[in-house]
Amino acid sequence: MIRLDSVTKRYPNGQLAVNGLSLEVADGETCILIGPSGCGKTTTLKMINRLIEPTSGRIFLDDEDVTRVDPIRLRRRMGYVIQQVGLFPHETIEANIATVPRLLGWDRARVRARVGELLELVGLDAEYRRRYPAQLSGGQRQRVGVARALAADPPVLLMDEPFGAIDPVTRSRLQDEFLRLQGEVHKTVVFVTHDVEEAIKLGTRIAILEVGGVLQQYDTPAEVLARPANRMVADFVGADRALKRLKVTPIPLDGVTVPPTIAPSATLEAARAVMARENTDWLAVVDGDGVLRGEITEDDADGTGIVSDHARRVEAWISVDDSLEAALAATLLTESGRVAVIDGDRFLGVLTPTTIHRALRNSVDATPEPASLETP
Repeated sequence: MIRLDSVTKRYPNGQLAVNGLSLEVADGETCILIGPSGCGKTTTLKMINRLIEPTSGRIFLDDEDVTRVDPIRLRRRMGYVIQQVGLFPHETIEANIATVPRLLGWDRARVRARVGELLELVGLDAEYRRRYPAQLSGGQRQRVGVARALAADPPVLLMDEPFGAIDPVTRSRLQDEFLRLQGEVHKTVVFVTHDVEEAIKLGTRIAILEVGGVLQQYDTPAEVLARPANRMVADFVGADRALKRLKVTPIPLDGVTVPPTIAPSATLEAARAVMARENTDWLAVVDGDGVLRGEITEDDADGTGIVSDHARRVEAWISVDDSLEAALAATLLTESGRVAVIDGDRFLGVLTPTTIHRALRNSVDATPEPASLETP
């Protein structure tokens, strides 16, 4: 969808903001631009919609060279969200969201319907139509900014530190909301941030730039964390990059241990027999449909009766769609040190700190860091 071909921006005073930048952003991807101050993140973003003109190189949108088209028409094909939102204070929320559709000549009924659809999409009630920006919280204004950027259904969304001025709790919620929205609208997004955690959480791929706009690495979050291209990248993502990788490493299905199980209707005598045979001190209680109904230990199985009357609640469980970070956090909160893995209603098995560690190590070569980690 977006391709930068040797793009350079040099200002009249000789300052080199971006130097020979080449990268591609596929349809539906979220590309994160990140790096230290002065690395050309925002300059690159503004060159894509020609708020800043490149000195040399070419920029393509869906194979069309945007350096040769009308910049006003180009910008109407791209949503743009900035840190301070930039809503018009004298206009209602409805009028703010409707800005681009009105410029494109949409009729009133179509505009009104689109505003209602977008308010619902970003999680705001219809009553917000008649409010003004000053009557909204920072997080609400940011949601309206996203709605306005999406109003004309552009294929591309440009976001310049959109959550940077928001408090940490609201910021986390807006990040989650962005992921939900992206899962529904599938826009091609170029997103500027200075926050490594945000880049890892939101990005399909991350472009790490050095001062002067030199691209150091462009890859998935997992690859950037597992195999930094050089010392600059390794230092930038942090010495705790192995912990950050937990966020982007999926649950390893081949690392899930399937424990011995017992039916809820079985007797305690049968449970003790299974434990003795399997040389274990606990059993997962699983019904005929594969649904986890609890667990039973040696102490619970003492005496007579049926398993369902003596089983205890499972301490922790996670979805198969969660990350290793969620799995590790869950195990740390349990006395047993194990967490059940669930696929819908179906019980798959358990993970322990040992299996989580093994999965994390298996996600990257266990060899020493290569010589390429030297500063370029």
